Amino acid sequence: MNSIAGDYQTKNTLETFGFLPKLTAEEVQKQVAYIIANGWSPSIEHELPENASDHYWTMWKLPMFGETNIGTVLSELDLCRRTYPGHHVRLIGYDSYTQSQGSCFVVYEG
Repeated sequence: MNSIAGDYQTKNTLETFGFLPKLTAEEVQKQVAYIIANGWSPSIEHELPENASDHYWTMWKLPMFGETNIGTVLSELDLCRRTYPGHHVRLIGYDSYTQSQGSCFVVYEG
């Protein structure tokens, strides 16, 4: 078995960017800006790593309907991480027009 297949089988991948190196703070900021620019509602969820493959994660507060401040979203992500340091924290951009997730990725791994 080649090393790529071995890495694929043993690596726990999560969400959209799971196969890429961890996003830098600047890259996370750009993703938040993308969510806001598309008019999507940011929402934060968290879960223990051993439960991460469950269908539902715990929501951190309510979705941030109409939020246009990138800093507010980043602050909430950080507050969720500090409140639940051992949890995975993900950001979702809900698209109200299509009634679906426009974006979803793990920001912090527990």
